[in-house]
Amino acid sequence: MKTRHNWGSELREAFAMALNAVTTHRLRSSLTLLGILIGVFSIILVMTAIRALQGNIEKQMAQLGSHTFQFQRFPAIQVDDDMESQDKYFRRKRFYLADALAVRERATLALNVSASSEVDQGEVRSRFGKTNPSIAFRGMSPESFETRNLTVAEGRALVESDLSGRRMVTVLGADLAKKLFPFGSPVGEWVQFKGVKYTVVGVLEPKGSIFGQSQDGYLAVPITTVLSRYGRETPLTIQVQARSQEIYDDTVEQVRGILRTVRKVPPGEPDDFEIVSNDSLISQFRTITLAVRAGAGVISSIALVAAGIGIMNIMLVSVTERTKEIGIRRAIGAKKRNIMTQFIIEAIVLSEMGGILGILLGILAGNGAALALSTPPVFPWDWALIGLGVCSLVGIVFGTYPAWKAAHLDPIESLRYE
Repeated sequence: MKTRHNWGSELREAFAMALNAVTTHRLRSSLTLLGILIGVFSIILVMTAIRALQGNIEKQMAQLGSHTFQFQRFPAIQVDDDMESQDKYFRRKRFYLADALAVRERATLALNVSASSEVDQGEVRSRFGKTNPSIAFRGMSPESFETRNLTVAEGRALVESDLSGRRMVTVLGADLAKKLFPFGSPVGEWVQFKGVKYTVVGVLEPKGSIFGQSQDGYLAVPITTVLSRYGRETPLTIQVQARSQEIYDDTVEQVRGILRTVRKVPPGEPDDFEIVSNDSLISQFRTITLAVRAGAGVISSIALVAAGIGIMNIMLVSVTERTKEIGIRRAIGAKKRNIMTQFIIEAIVLSEMGGILGILLGILAGNGAALALSTPPVFPWDWALIGLGVCSLVGIVFGTYPAWKAAHLDPIESLRYE
């Protein structure tokens, strides 16, 4: 009767022998592990850091309100910095308040249309203190609070009468309010920006930070007040909110057509403005991180190939050192497949040990970078599993030749080897 081959027992035995071989030659094994560790560490570090930052950044980049898009003169994220591209953007017409009013009047699919402008930066003072000189001074219309997803925490937002009367009133970002009025409510108090006083009518809910920069350190005044102070040539952006997600694309096309008409863009010519949405911002961010990931992948691949060659060399040395052992095993009945299995598993064990260390160190370092930017830690299970799979593949690919060589040694010659 034919006995059934016990593969499980054979694999356990091969695994135990592989661990014994690795621990017997600790220095050699450590040097071999180092290459694998570096390759896996670099890719896991980058992927963990990007994964940890991406969710937080994408959440913060969703600065426009629901179903909202924005028209502006320059791209939100510029990846082409050559002079010709820059000149093309500077030659474009500016947006004026009349453009926003034309869209508001003609865009039947739009729920809200707003105009805003960030025209200046400077120091802001109150009777309790002052800020650094980098506080943003923004002009807004009442609809801006809806299109920009801003919520008033205290007081009120800007209203139409503020615009029509060009009132000297302001709504403060949460951080600015806390800095200037640490002991009580700022509503009804005054703040001073570049020598001009504004009455505080409201304070906004905090939005948090993005790329380490606060989104709550600014003051918002009526857009007409800004234009009367800085001139009608002040550059504006226009935000439009669609009535629903179902008609979002139709709303974009309708407003795009209105602006092309108002700005006298000839038929067939490209738009002389940029259309920005939360999705487009996130898409551009992902495009940038894709290049970082690709670079990390190339570096890791080079390191892993170099490490694989190191594993193959170490395994060839091991075959030479253990020639007599191989001869004895063959003499007592071990088959070629047993020898091959043992050496391939040994190569895989070497690779996996380096891979596991690389994954752990990469996750720790990646989350350390994320925590430094106040981002919650993550564990990239998918990339950890991919890393382990790649390590196994490296072990199999670069361990096969030494295993084949060991399995095909002549048993008689191996027994005579000294």
